[in-house]
Amino acid sequence: MTPRDAATTRPVVPRDAATVVLLRDRPGGVEVFLLRRVLAMAFAGGMTAFPGGSVDARDAEAALRWIGPDPATWAERFGASAAVARAIAAAAVRETFEEAGVLLAAGTVMDRDWTAERVALERRELSLADLLTRHRLSLRTELLAPWSHWITPEIEPRRYDTRFLVAAVPAGQRTVQTTGEADDVAWARPADALAELASGHRRMFAPTIVTLREIAGYDAVADVVAAAPDRPIGAVLPTVRGRQVLLPDGSAFPVPGAPR
Repeated sequence: MTPRDAATTRPVVPRDAATVVLLRDRPGGVEVFLLRRVLAMAFAGGMTAFPGGSVDARDAEAALRWIGPDPATWAERFGASAAVARAIAAAAVRETFEEAGVLLAAGTVMDRDWTAERVALERRELSLADLLTRHRLSLRTELLAPWSHWITPEIEPRRYDTRFLVAAVPAGQRTVQTTGEADDVAWARPADALAELASGHRRMFAPTIVTLREIAGYDAVADVVAAAPDRPIGAVLPTVRGRQVLLPDGSAFPVPGAPR
């Protein structure tokens, strides 16, 4: 979209979405789980990101088994209706399972191959509520902590209203090395990921960069999770001016260029 087009076209209404920053402790400090979107994807192709995606209509199913803070509590934190907050929390759990293989649920989760269920979720052949009911599991919202809120710039043809959440990988669970929407996954210290960005070996959007910078300031996963409830969560709507992405606080980021 050209600047002239943007001036005469009404912005696309953003879709609700969830992004989950998975965390683990290592001797070198806190690490985050990152994936690189396959280049052919319509949105964020080739970009390094955290697991996440848009809310699916079935994420709001009433049959969803739920443990932890209720939708009303999430609604207050997100600044959304209870229905939207419920769907966002469900989407966060679903996307984390699809893209990282980590299931934030109560019940018998370990010692099982979940590949078939992950594929069925990705293909929308199975809903999260179906999965939880079938295996007598319950979504554990207390494992998630709201962190920030980002909205795609109005100039973009694909826009998302995304809530970022942080979560520690539950004891006994491991992330997977393959996912249908990524061609590379890795655990990394935030500082190392940012160094790879600076060297041109990774490409990231501003929300990912800002989140990595924030997480880099903590020494342990428990510290990150403990800090989450006190963070103000106001929607951040960047603007694009030329080759720069501008944030409301005045900071600027280059528009990601072509991959090396």
